[in-house]
Amino acid sequence: MKALRLVRRKDRNKSPENAKEREEATSGAVREASAPEVKERGRSRKTTSLAALENIAHGPIFSEEPTEHDDEHPKAEIPGELPVLPVRDIVVFNYMILPLFVGRDKSVKAVEAALSGDRQILILTQRDEKLDDPEPRDLYETGTVGMIMRMLKMPDGRLKVLIQGLARARVKRFLSSEPHYVAKIEAIHEQQPKELTPEQEALVRSAREQSEKILSLRGVSSSDIMSVLNSVQDPGRLADLIASNLRMRIEDAQAILEREDPIDRLKLVSSQLVKEVEVASMQNKIQSMAKEGMDKAQRDFYLREQLKAIKKELGDTGDDAEEIEEYREAILKAKMPKDVRREAEKQLKRLETMHPESSEATVVRTYLDWMTELPWRKQSRDRLDIKEAARILDEDHYDLEKVKERILEYLSVRKLNPDMKGPILCFVGPPGVGKTSLGRSISRSLGRRFHRMSLGGMRDEAEIRGHRRTYIGSMPGRIIQGIKQAGTRNPVIMLDEVDKLGSDFRGDPSSALLEVLDPEQNFSFTDHYLNVPFDLSKVMFICTANALDTIPRPLLDRMETLRIEGYTEQEKVKIARRYLLPRQVSENGLQDEEMVISDAALSKIVREYTREAGLRNMEREVGRICRKAARRKAEGAAGPFKIAPKDVERYLGVPPFREDEKELELPPGVALGLAWTPYGGEILHIEASSMQGKGKLILTGKLGDVMKESAQAAQSIARARAGRYGLDPEFAEKHDLHIHVPAGATPKDGPSAGIALVTALLSCLTNTPVRADLAMTGEISLRGRVLPVGGIKEKILAAVSQGLSTVVIPAQNEKDLEEIPKELRKKIEIRTIERVEEIWPIATGQSQ
Repeated sequence: MKALRLVRRKDRNKSPENAKEREEATSGAVREASAPEVKERGRSRKTTSLAALENIAHGPIFSEEPTEHDDEHPKAEIPGELPVLPVRDIVVFNYMILPLFVGRDKSVKAVEAALSGDRQILILTQRDEKLDDPEPRDLYETGTVGMIMRMLKMPDGRLKVLIQGLARARVKRFLSSEPHYVAKIEAIHEQQPKELTPEQEALVRSAREQSEKILSLRGVSSSDIMSVLNSVQDPGRLADLIASNLRMRIEDAQAILEREDPIDRLKLVSSQLVKEVEVASMQNKIQSMAKEGMDKAQRDFYLREQLKAIKKELGDTGDDAEEIEEYREAILKAKMPKDVRREAEKQLKRLETMHPESSEATVVRTYLDWMTELPWRKQSRDRLDIKEAARILDEDHYDLEKVKERILEYLSVRKLNPDMKGPILCFVGPPGVGKTSLGRSISRSLGRRFHRMSLGGMRDEAEIRGHRRTYIGSMPGRIIQGIKQAGTRNPVIMLDEVDKLGSDFRGDPSSALLEVLDPEQNFSFTDHYLNVPFDLSKVMFICTANALDTIPRPLLDRMETLRIEGYTEQEKVKIARRYLLPRQVSENGLQDEEMVISDAALSKIVREYTREAGLRNMEREVGRICRKAARRKAEGAAGPFKIAPKDVERYLGVPPFREDEKELELPPGVALGLAWTPYGGEILHIEASSMQGKGKLILTGKLGDVMKESAQAAQSIARARAGRYGLDPEFAEKHDLHIHVPAGATPKDGPSAGIALVTALLSCLTNTPVRADLAMTGEISLRGRVLPVGGIKEKILAAVSQGLSTVVIPAQNEKDLEEIPKELRKKIEIRTIERVEEIWPIATGQSQ
């Protein structure tokens, strides 16, 4: 093969006569014949299209013809060992001339090593361009041997080199890695077809035609470039020439480089050309559509201005002017604050200059509708009659004295200070205790509008703050929507299930609520859609939650927490008599005198059909009885329908809970503990077993970390007091202990089972059963103290519902007994203890 030279098309058989001209010719090659300037990090993405061939047409080109100076540059032979230059984001092809910026230490040393020899270097592409120090396995095995034509040192220490691809080569193995990579290589020699077959000739022509089509789509004059492509008859060289100027992924370009057969290589290039034609066609179509749209918009604007002038001369303002006047009057009637009114008038002026059918005009209309319909000044007058408010609260809800007292306190202060800010209350309690209905009752007692907003599962911050108007389908947040629906600026807004808020990549709604629920900030709450402040300080916010653990601490700090515990059996019967039964009788088409359920029957429903802190299941069971009575009435039976305790099972079926199912005796190693859940109190059966072993403690029943630590503390207390209870001091070394809490699929955690764990272990180790009518709760310490716990009322309610006779609680929880009704305390004995040693005599029924 003849040596390749860079010469100008006009002077193909001439050469520069002096050094200065040779330098200009070479620099011209850098500027014109090379691909766009490429750093060692990779090729510029926006300049690697086929249009770069135009530079080749007007500047130097590759020539295989001998020139006057061929004897000055003898043909370079490919040595067997060469320094390696790793490059990123580019694949170098044969005959390709391009500048590279070399900055990595190993790469600089590789270039210097090549310059000290025959100026040849192996260029390999990295598999991962992010690697700064690639290993041999991070480089493709096939690359291009390049000739360093020029080198220039930059002020920052990097090298700028001009490289021409000479031949493909494959790495056999790497010989060294320091101070730079050196590889043993094998040159890849192509077999040139002597004469092209018709199929091969068609492939060559197709590649040229596709290239011409791309140039045409991109608006590039293709006559000179096509003359270059038509002059290249070698399929392999044509493939390299096109591939070096085509937009491709590194993997696709490397696949073309590795293909040895020139025909196969040209086929791969043709497939890439087809993709490029499709992309260029679509891009051309998009640009045409954008231009047409721009021209149409300018034309429409001109015609609208003419039409406006004509209407003005005729005095015909039309519907558009009427709409503008209606908005202007609505803005005046809304009595907005000055800043808000200024923004609304600004948007109204924008609407006047828009085409009424444009999409932006629709957005502005929707915005003005929201602005004019919000109650900026309108508010309801509070009912400040304290006695009347108390009567309404008592009429709607039984008991709940603390909550009612807080509402009456607010009304009293509001009566004395009309400018006070609205309180932010949080009702916490199990499901079904009346938290949501209590909010409706409060709004009725105050004489305010009521709006309920469920927060359960909310994950998008825009649900609170609203969407910005730049988004399609944007709207204000739920807070502003609720204000609009209520129609006043001081409604009662209930934020239901505030403990079930979520968060994800769209934001954290709980953080957005910090501003809403802070009286020091919410007087200027800014919704993203409105983009103007709205005063929320007059709104009374009421939140509900089942548990406080999942509420973020900053949010909880802004709320006044009021606990609503579960109801006793007597309270449930009274609530069912006063509220649930009349409601179900009415909903099922019966009359009050047609449905007669005795208190004893209601008590049986509570004990044997519902075990819950609230009243939801109670109302369901009463509803079932009413529906069956309604069916009898529809079939012709005459009322009244009387329900006694013996009739309950006939209406509701077999009771799911029976009092006689309570265990009369417990085996050794079993104790009853008390637990608190968001749904009320629960009885825990804690079981302990001992077996021959090496002192291991096995814990099962899906226990949490805190409960596991309580079990370990209980074992340490038993070992420390082994002599007191007649235990073998070495029992922990000779026996394994297994503690299990049934209902293994339910997660359990918390410190309140500590005293029950100690009791179960002592019962197991001493083979002494504990009382079956006794339940206990309390945290333990290694010093033997019994520490206070929470949820005392719920736990005692659970013990009463199970028919237990005695409950043991920490002495420090004695103050919580004031919240327990007297009739409930009469049903169960409540004993308090301060130390662990006090529980054993009580649990076993022995005297102190």
